[in-house]
Amino acid sequence: MSNPGNVARGLKAAISNPNNSEEAKQRASERLQELESSGELNSRQAHEDNVASGHKAAIRNPNVSEGAKEHSAQVLDEMGRS
Repeated sequence: MSNPGNVARGLKAAISNPNNSEEAKQRASERLQELESSGELNSRQAHEDNVASGHKAAIRNPNVSEGAKEHSAQVLDEMGRS
């Protein structure tokens, strides 16, 4: 799974979407429980994905200073995610 956090957010959205059938909400709920109990959401990989996402967002944010953008780019490079 590329980013368990994104999958979990999508499942939570499916559960709360009033346009989804009860059957679809139930399947999403079951999958979310599986994901949570597997530990994938709390894994080191999930943490690194979140860190990388934050640095990528900082680079694209016009309100972030150039120095902070350079730092984020350096961190991503060190993570092998540039």
